[in-house]
Amino acid sequence: MSTAEIVSAPTENELPTMSRGQKLTNLFGVSVPFAGFLASIFFLWGSLVTWRDITILAVSYLVTCLGISIGFHRLFTHRSYETFKSIRYGLAVLGSMAVQGPVIRWVSDHRKHHNFADREGDPHSPHAGFEPGLRGKLAGLWHAHVGWLFRNVGRAEWTKYAKDLLADRGMVWVSKMFPLWVAVSLLAPFAAGWIWGGTFGAGLQAMFWGGLIRIFLLHHITWSVNSVCHFVGSRRFRVKDESRNVWWLSWISLGESWHHNHHAFPSSAFHGLKPWELDIGGLAIRLMRRLGLAWKVMEIPKELQRRRELVPD
Repeated sequence: MSTAEIVSAPTENELPTMSRGQKLTNLFGVSVPFAGFLASIFFLWGSLVTWRDITILAVSYLVTCLGISIGFHRLFTHRSYETFKSIRYGLAVLGSMAVQGPVIRWVSDHRKHHNFADREGDPHSPHAGFEPGLRGKLAGLWHAHVGWLFRNVGRAEWTKYAKDLLADRGMVWVSKMFPLWVAVSLLAPFAAGWIWGGTFGAGLQAMFWGGLIRIFLLHHITWSVNSVCHFVGSRRFRVKDESRNVWWLSWISLGESWHHNHHAFPSSAFHGLKPWELDIGGLAIRLMRRLGLAWKVMEIPKELQRRRELVPD
């Protein structure tokens, strides 16, 4: 996540290190939602939260998390399915409202992650470049969760990793307008709260819960896929990285925490590969396909899954 401006498509040679301004912007983007979360403890203590606020929080979280899961990740990064251009742009806007960075930069970083998964060059591996032992493990987890935002975010070469998106003028425009989508992600819950509650104060309260707290929660769930899901959890396929499936994150990540499955079959539109592996993002894509809104949906044949399974000791 970052709110750094898009000026042009940078290359890794042009940006050998992150600028001071980018680091300060990222610090602001990380710390303000966190401060809002800390303040929520006070507000909860004072009972300044209503079912209206929780509803706006839940809806805001769901639509922006879907923007990341079935938009930024499965559609734009891995091209797991096709859909109408209007839906593509809509998902790009919703993903941008999650405040994790412009779509083209997000996709570039994530494609680079897969290219170098848990090896030198991976933007947010908890393993590559860290010494063995407890200190190295803690340093790796910190880097994968949030530390990489101040070292590696946005340094993947866009013309190499997101050439297809750069060729789409509409997607370039959506990406350049990222600051606008950040503002919308705060103003939309404010407007909903004001209309629903009938007062300016109700709008502010809704913006607090449906804006700042929602951004904080979604940030840390997404970052947990980078950190936790490369550190603890189950594995059943032969892969060359340390990806893991973490079942207890699956419901709130909309299925993104079936991360080992995803690394085994990156092009799959469905991360939950077993009937009991809850994948809300995958269910959304199935619904879109049923309604004629998605096609060329990538599914992994069960026979191929069996061939890739680890042989028990």
